[in-house]
Amino acid sequence: MTRPSVVTLGETMALARTTEVGSLRHASELRLGIGGAESNVAIGLARLGAAVSWLGRVGDDSLGERVARELRGEGVDVRAVIDADAPTGLMVKEKPSVSSTAVHYYRAGSAGSRLSASDLPDGWVEGAALLHITGITPLLSESARGAVHAAVDRAKASGATVSFDINYRSALGSAAVAGPVLREIAERADIVFGGAEEFGILYPDASADESPALLHAAGCAAVVVKLGPKGAAVHLGDRVVASPGFVIDVVDTVGAGDAFVAGYLSALLDGADLDAVLRRANACGAMACLVPGDWEAAPTLRELERFLVGDADPVRR
Repeated sequence: MTRPSVVTLGETMALARTTEVGSLRHASELRLGIGGAESNVAIGLARLGAAVSWLGRVGDDSLGERVARELRGEGVDVRAVIDADAPTGLMVKEKPSVSSTAVHYYRAGSAGSRLSASDLPDGWVEGAALLHITGITPLLSESARGAVHAAVDRAKASGATVSFDINYRSALGSAAVAGPVLREIAERADIVFGGAEEFGILYPDASADESPALLHAAGCAAVVVKLGPKGAAVHLGDRVVASPGFVIDVVDTVGAGDAFVAGYLSALLDGADLDAVLRRANACGAMACLVPGDWEAAPTLRELERFLVGDADPVRR
């Protein structure tokens, strides 16, 4: 594989999802796959033509082998650390109703949660143009938090851009516990992605309009606010650039935020202007909602072009 443009690290788990609408209490079949926020972004980037590398820990088990194989099959450079003393994590997804999805995590003590700074290879971060991290990994464990901080330290020292998706998971810590941890990382990033509520976790005493300014004051260049079907807005100091979303028939929203990030970062790496960056990001997020799964609907460049010239119309609100 060529030298990666993007490196990312975090936990990727086995994913079992029901094949029909209804509770797990009565499901008769499960479909097996993989999922994880950082690897979802890695797959999305690879499909859009970026050279990307993912690092994480997996168990010395069949599910760990599946994680590594699936990611390699998608063109991602895989740096899987095999942990013989902990299992690969598992998440189970069900659709209690046509319009709802529930995800259950079984990751306590998993191999992925045991990620540490010593797992980062020499030169791995330094050789990339961009480091992408999320707020999930630093809440998994003290050692995983140390790995994230070490990666950020090395990225800053080498001049690589640091991208951070808040991606707050309440199951990993209350807002009061997670807020200071995530804020410390966000204030060191160059690009921060999040929804309005997530920025509220970083700055609970600030209004939604004040949070981007606080991040800019800390040194963050771009604050990207995800607005769901309404699109997104990028705050660049005193300048705000907004872009509408797309009208689609939603099937599954899980993974849409990761697809959005992949679209944004890929367009940025391609040198697109900000309007084009947001349009690609919104399109990728919308396309991820068209098929069940965490990453399966992440588009290739050809699929993205077809979507953008097709019948999908921007939502004007």
